[in-house]
Amino acid sequence: MTVSASVVSPSAFVNTARRPRRTLLAAAISVALLAPLGSPQLAHADTGDAAIEQALNSARQGNWVNANSAVSNHVLGSYIQYHQLRNQLPDTPAASIKRFINANSDSPLSEWLRNFAQRAYGKAGNDDALLAISDGVPNATENQCYYYRALLPRDPQRAAAGGRELWQVGKSQPNACDPLFEALRSRGEITPSNDWARLTLAWQSGNGALVSYVRKLIDEPSWQSALATFDRVYADPAAVTTVPARLGPDPHAAGRLITAAFHSLSRSNPRVALSAWRQLSNSQALDNEQRLTIQHDIAFNSMLKEVSDNRSWVDQTLPQLNDDALYELRIRTALAERDWRGVYRMVPQMPAEVRRNPRWQYWLGRAAEQIGERATATNAYRAAAKERDFWGFAAADHIHASYSMNDNSHPVSPARINQIAALPAVQRVAALYRIDEPGLAYSEWVYTLQRADHAKREAMAAYAIKQHWYGLAVQGSITAKALDSLAWRFPAAYLSQFQRWGKANGTDPYLLMGIARRESAFNPGAQSPAGARGLMQLMPGTARHVSRVDGIPYAGVTSLEDPSTNIRFGASYITSMLERYGGNRIAASAAYNAGPGRVDRWLADSNQPFDLFVESIPFRETRNYVIAVLNYRAVFESIAKGSSDGVSMLSPAERNGTYGPGMLTR
Repeated sequence: MTVSASVVSPSAFVNTARRPRRTLLAAAISVALLAPLGSPQLAHADTGDAAIEQALNSARQGNWVNANSAVSNHVLGSYIQYHQLRNQLPDTPAASIKRFINANSDSPLSEWLRNFAQRAYGKAGNDDALLAISDGVPNATENQCYYYRALLPRDPQRAAAGGRELWQVGKSQPNACDPLFEALRSRGEITPSNDWARLTLAWQSGNGALVSYVRKLIDEPSWQSALATFDRVYADPAAVTTVPARLGPDPHAAGRLITAAFHSLSRSNPRVALSAWRQLSNSQALDNEQRLTIQHDIAFNSMLKEVSDNRSWVDQTLPQLNDDALYELRIRTALAERDWRGVYRMVPQMPAEVRRNPRWQYWLGRAAEQIGERATATNAYRAAAKERDFWGFAAADHIHASYSMNDNSHPVSPARINQIAALPAVQRVAALYRIDEPGLAYSEWVYTLQRADHAKREAMAAYAIKQHWYGLAVQGSITAKALDSLAWRFPAAYLSQFQRWGKANGTDPYLLMGIARRESAFNPGAQSPAGARGLMQLMPGTARHVSRVDGIPYAGVTSLEDPSTNIRFGASYITSMLERYGGNRIAASAAYNAGPGRVDRWLADSNQPFDLFVESIPFRETRNYVIAVLNYRAVFESIAKGSSDGVSMLSPAERNGTYGPGMLTR
């Protein structure tokens, strides 16, 4: 539950052994029981569903016995064909792969098969087949190397340009790239200048092994002096001031080395880095981009390491860099120091599109309030309060205004929804849900969304709500950029269960919904890389702990994919966090994400109001998590009540209390 649900690699769904699953009959019974509670409404099972489910399981194991007419005519028949073609690679003719790709262009299966075929043909050295099935440059690095190697005899110039781009990176590349690099080097297309570029990039990336490897590749006499300079500066980055304006035969070599050296020096000693920069800032070896990169590195590390001697230079340089992340770091430092005049001065300097963010308008208002600029404070709070946002709601509280929900939800006609239902891709999504393949269903949905226009995306979101495919509805609203369509972005998913377990635990059901919306976007099958499961992204260890402490029966990891079970465990756990922090939802939600031990330490070192405490949370993920959960909680309450009147994101105690050691109740 410390990691929000993420998109899983497609290969995880089509190429791995599956967990033990329910039978189709058991799944149908579960659907029938859960549907009234708000689970996905699935179409009636097709007579071929049992056959396709069995055939898909067999196909994953390379067994085609079950590929009969009931399977081939099923809406998911292409999944069986996909496995047949893929498992026969690289012997499958390119013409067969192309026919499948063209016939299934509306499904992610087409790109998955293209990707597998490119790799298989590349490994086998079947260059003609690889180029025949490729539609431009592949996405995967390994496949790009196979592609450019195959292209080299046919289009040497384009292949060389692509190969050099793959070479000039600061990380190690797959072994599959070696034949391409060797061929380009033998043709003189990868030169010592390219090696030098990679050498400096490897240093900037902190890849010492790659530095050693590339350093040995440069053996031409004309580069020996440059290499000696590199060795000296690599050993002592402060020696960057001794780098001459010209190194070796490449006029750009000195600039690359100086940039890499400053990257290293600013991380280890920002004070020395700034002193060195004052000597080299006018160096003719540097272009404008390199100058900005060096100044960015020095400014960032000066603030990160709190080098007060560099503060004046940082403040003078920030407007030139025009980087919102640097401004954020600087303003957060000023807030930590209660430098209200500094905040008041810096927010207006931020890029226009950044300073309009309700977060910065809120802090401009707070700073103006602290230094007595009441008119500016009021205007800033009013600007922030126009937005549906944590800081917008906090600003609204300051000026005693109702929250702005900015709801732009609008109905989609039944005819349009019927058109969506008739799409083959959507029919595949429904069938995949019926046979308990939610990962594949999600992949089909996202693939279709990515290729749809705005109106179609909106209609898909509306259809997903009708089907109770809540996670897909949220994804549809985001892809369509329909961020103000609250009916799709914040559906009343599993409402009865949130109300049931919220009441049972004496916990705000809208807080539970806010957590689930942030954690999984209401996807009951969500699984994080860390192993968190279900709507509220519970770790199995946490579930076992809750079961032991609260006496809730726990039937194992897969039971957490049941919405009611997951909500029950999640409600019990967040309730324990609320009890730990005297009912404070800011601290409790932070603990749900980062763990109570960390929150205890943050509170022990704190003595400040809610807004400064939230802004001081050291983990960006947790900071954003708390902001999102409480924002979402207020939105869900407003939607349920039909108005934001009377809705308050924070209780008076949460808004007016002091966040410090006194909040620790155990």
